[in-house]
Amino acid sequence: MTHLYDAIGVTYREYRRPDARIAGAITRALGDARTAVNVGAGAGAYEPRDRSVVAVEPSLTMIRQRPEGSAPVVQASARQLPFRDGTFAAALAVLTVHHWPERAQSLTELARVAHDRVVVVTWDPSSVAFWLTDEYFPEIVAIDRRIFPTMEELRQTLGRVEVQRLPIPHDCSDGFLGAYWRRPRAYLDAGVRSAISTFTKLRDSEPGLVRLRKDIEDGTWERRYGHILNEGELDLGYRIAIASVERA
Repeated sequence: MTHLYDAIGVTYREYRRPDARIAGAITRALGDARTAVNVGAGAGAYEPRDRSVVAVEPSLTMIRQRPEGSAPVVQASARQLPFRDGTFAAALAVLTVHHWPERAQSLTELARVAHDRVVVVTWDPSSVAFWLTDEYFPEIVAIDRRIFPTMEELRQTLGRVEVQRLPIPHDCSDGFLGAYWRRPRAYLDAGVRSAISTFTKLRDSEPGLVRLRKDIEDGTWERRYGHILNEGELDLGYRIAIASVERA
């Protein structure tokens, strides 16, 4: 996955700008933890500024995009974190665990280096697909349901887990897959797609793009999905999982 983000991460600062409402939800999930490690940190989105944070990121391309003044970063992998047991109050992982090939080991590492809680922002594969993946790119949801952890998997690895809904605002500034649910034309932008990892895994996205472009232009999309244009936010299956760390 380091190689993937060395390739697609070039445009992340342009298209993957942290959304303040999502940041607020993550900050609330971290609670009163004064220290945190952000694993799979990328360019530093959602790292709280009101506490001490250390970032972990394997991709040098992503590290180089971290803004001046962001948390100190260690180039390392989630499966072997270079910290002692219980070094941080909290461990944070934001939309990254589905990329971890040795996920159980890596999640165990999160719990090992935290002494209070583990916070994982992810997508629940039991969720109903939304219009983009249901109608135009069904291969995306098929891929994602294979690679995202179920909530039960998180519980099996981390123990007791509280799962919170993370509805996505209609004008979300962080361009992940579901961010443009009320802005269908955005998915026609190659730059937008280049910052969404799942699009890089499609064998051929052109048929879906052709149909989406046609449906937008002739009004089909609005006739089918125009009802969501009145919604301010939508539950697309994104979740915040909060696990309390229990030590012997």
